[in-house]
Amino acid sequence: MFEAGGAQVLGSVEEGRGGEIDRRGGACLTTVNMNWFLLFNWTFSLPLCPQSTASLSGRLLDPSPAAIPHASLTLSNPLTGFTETTHSSDSGAFHFTNVPFGNYTLSVEKPGFAPLSRRLALRSNVPAMVELVMELATASNTVSVVDFDREALVHPQDTGSRAEIHHREIDRLPLASRGLEAALLTFPGFAQNANGAIHPRGAHNQMTFVVDGMPVTDQLTGAFANAVDPSIVQTVELFTGNIPAEYGSKVAAVANVTTRSGLGAGRILGGAVTLGSDSQDTLSSQARISGERGRLGYSASLSAMKTNRYLDAVNLANFHNGGNLERAFSRFDYQPSDRDSFRVNIMAGNSSFELANLASQQANGMDQRQGLRDFSFMLGWVRTLTARATWDVTASVRTAEATLTPSPGDIPVTAGQTRRLTTATLWNRVNTVRGRHNVKAGADAQYFPVSERFTFGITSATFNAPELPGFIDTLLDYDLTRGGRLFRFADAAAGGLYSGFIQDNISLGRWNLALGLRYDAYRFLTRGNQMQPRVGVSYYLRETGTVLRASYNRTYQTPPNENLLLASSEQSSVLVARSVRSTLGQGVVRIRPERQNFYEAGVQQAIGSHLSADASFYHKDARDQQDNNNFFNTGIIFPMSLAAIRVNGVEGRVALLPARGFSATASVTHARAVSTPPFTGGLFIGNPGVILLSSGPFVIDHDQKLGVQTVVAYDIGRGLSATVSTRYDSGLVTNPSDPAVVARDADYAPLLPYVNLTSNPPRTLPRAITNVGVGYKGERWEADFQVTNVTNKTALYNFQSLFVGTRLAAPRTAALRLRWLF
Repeated sequence: MFEAGGAQVLGSVEEGRGGEIDRRGGACLTTVNMNWFLLFNWTFSLPLCPQSTASLSGRLLDPSPAAIPHASLTLSNPLTGFTETTHSSDSGAFHFTNVPFGNYTLSVEKPGFAPLSRRLALRSNVPAMVELVMELATASNTVSVVDFDREALVHPQDTGSRAEIHHREIDRLPLASRGLEAALLTFPGFAQNANGAIHPRGAHNQMTFVVDGMPVTDQLTGAFANAVDPSIVQTVELFTGNIPAEYGSKVAAVANVTTRSGLGAGRILGGAVTLGSDSQDTLSSQARISGERGRLGYSASLSAMKTNRYLDAVNLANFHNGGNLERAFSRFDYQPSDRDSFRVNIMAGNSSFELANLASQQANGMDQRQGLRDFSFMLGWVRTLTARATWDVTASVRTAEATLTPSPGDIPVTAGQTRRLTTATLWNRVNTVRGRHNVKAGADAQYFPVSERFTFGITSATFNAPELPGFIDTLLDYDLTRGGRLFRFADAAAGGLYSGFIQDNISLGRWNLALGLRYDAYRFLTRGNQMQPRVGVSYYLRETGTVLRASYNRTYQTPPNENLLLASSEQSSVLVARSVRSTLGQGVVRIRPERQNFYEAGVQQAIGSHLSADASFYHKDARDQQDNNNFFNTGIIFPMSLAAIRVNGVEGRVALLPARGFSATASVTHARAVSTPPFTGGLFIGNPGVILLSSGPFVIDHDQKLGVQTVVAYDIGRGLSATVSTRYDSGLVTNPSDPAVVARDADYAPLLPYVNLTSNPPRTLPRAITNVGVGYKGERWEADFQVTNVTNKTALYNFQSLFVGTRLAAPRTAALRLRWLF
């Protein structure tokens, strides 16, 4: 065993500079008098971890060396808020499982011994092992240091923009949205839009959530699909720059979600029951349990919610906007042998809600309703091959269904929809740590059958009237007020995405290299292949606490599958104005995957002992830009693409680590996004703005000059805490509507004070919304009280946009949540 500074290193864990134990690509196995046979067998006796998490195990010894039992060990990352505590057994053994990849501080305390602290980098699911030797307490070594060293304030291994957030930080945020996306907005790189939607780095969505190794590429917003429940989350690892080669399909951003596990609970059964209510007539409840017994760990939750403001409203009166949501989740971890570990995840959601009405629709008795259902099942297996290598397999099936039910009072059009998307995925990964190299290679297959049914008809004689500008003659066949019939579409098809990759994270002293290569073969309505290099480099100046980084990514982003059959069909082409179709030569051009070049440069800086700063600049250029067209403020979206997009952005984040009870973050985002027509796909009925936008390059609605998000938290003491968050948005780009026409429209005229239609480009007016939360955590009870939009600011997310429609920010809302722990 190699001993340095009280730490004896086993397996492939390296004793680094200044007492750091490194579990990254540069892990170096240095041994003196090590019994390899014992090491190999101890490796197999360790708890295994899922594909996207690490594990740490070890023994705690005194100088004699004898085992130290019942010592307190805490693994923490102050930048992310991750903190887990365990105790050594009678034999001095300890284990941490389900640890998200990242940098950590391991702190050990035991009466009679000097406090011990070590830095670790856990970057692989190959089990990490360490032996620690504690010195006996003396007068000179019993003082605990409360300042953070520079190693805790920066991540030298990061070669692209990467961030993490722990469930303790998520739980204390006063969130106005029900989905996990609201927590991601605390990081730079996102523009906020309606119904929980976020635009990552100038993209419409194109985001993947990887839940315990299961990829979810559905558009997870309240209007189109049920979002990930924040309450099931332990930690989120967020990539927005230098996306690892193992991720594909939708990679404008990747949120690697680690859910809460029952392993390490230390009891057979525990849990919580939560009840909540708010001033929007919302009632909510949740039951959560978790525990472990022997080699089995489990966790499960069931939640329900009913509200009178389900989606963001389309007018000031919030007409016809009630709904309910139910979600269920369970996770089981089982280790039948010392070399094998299995994990099962089951996730389901069901929502039923009214579609918000305009004033004219409310007066006409319009009663459209939408339903969303999803079910996911995942089985994961991790096999330890050697002391330095693992093989893991994840097989998952996810089904998402959406229905839109029309009503007799629908105006100006009536529509109905039933769609179903099933995604079956098989991921294979081999992970190995060799010297300075942390290598991962894999082969993936994804199969996605799709079925769609859609009906449409015009129900208002003043809509698409022949005497009006913008009249579309091909819609007359579906004008029910002029003897037409319903447009009907039904189709089904299946496609696949087949991928292979290899990536290597290499540590070379101050330098860190990330070398990756991915290949995708897309087989659906179009066929395509793409080789994608993903490379990055970082350089660490220890003397100043500075990390410089740069990266280049080639990505291949596949089209959204929701309503892709209709948007790409010959039938839908007759619903679009001839002037728009003429740009495509009158034919139907099917939507192709987006091919993108992505360049980024950034810097991390430690400031003093409690401040961390991160800044980046990026440029993206892409062909066949992916986007969506929203159909009449409904929950129906149609995939579309444009010929190209160019995005430039600057971002920054400053984090204050806990000091005298205070902690804070501030994130700044600027993005400039310019798209070039022609349009492909979409269904732009009733939106003449598409004709104007088809004439040449335009600033798309993902563009925003400035977005700022601040969060300030204070631990008052005795279980009490307070959090204040403020978000400022300078305004997204809206539809190029004529102010005079809008002023004559009774539905939209009341919203004119909140949008600037005369600017170039037109934008919603700036808004600043502040949320406040106060919480109490006790042994048996917890309580949270929050007020969102404290100043009751009236503001628009967007206005008559052909991409997202019209939506307003929610008014001031007070909410109370009570939780009983058992």
